[in-house]
Amino acid sequence: QEHLVESGGGSVQAGGSLRLSCAASKVVFDYYCMAWFRQAPGKSREGVGSFARDGTTRVADSVKGRFIISKDNAKNTLYLEMNSLSLDDTGTYYCAASTGDVCASSTRWRVAGAFPYWGQGTQVTVSS
Repeated sequence: QEHLVESGGGSVQAGGSLRLSCAASKVVFDYYCMAWFRQAPGKSREGVGSFARDGTTRVADSVKGRFIISKDNAKNTLYLEMNSLSLDDTGTYYCAASTGDVCASSTRWRVAGAFPYWGQGTQVTVSS
């Protein structure tokens, strides 16, 4: 069982910024496809962004230009920098990992079922 630990969530006003972190083991960090998902109350879990093993990053159209996904190799940490936050960004944010080439696909990375390993989630609340 791979261990992923998210942090950095909190409450912020619309227009503000937050940076989420996902700490993982070195094996996960170096060899797995990693992604961020979010889930709003009453809605299904949706892919926000992914970081492939070859360094390719993808973000959902809904956050393009506002969210940036990156890695810190020295800290084995995946980040999600979120800017210009809106009320629609409210939800629980999860870090996920997969051993397969999920992140190589422009569509599969968005599918929660393609990721067997998950963190516990961190809450992001955006208020007006």
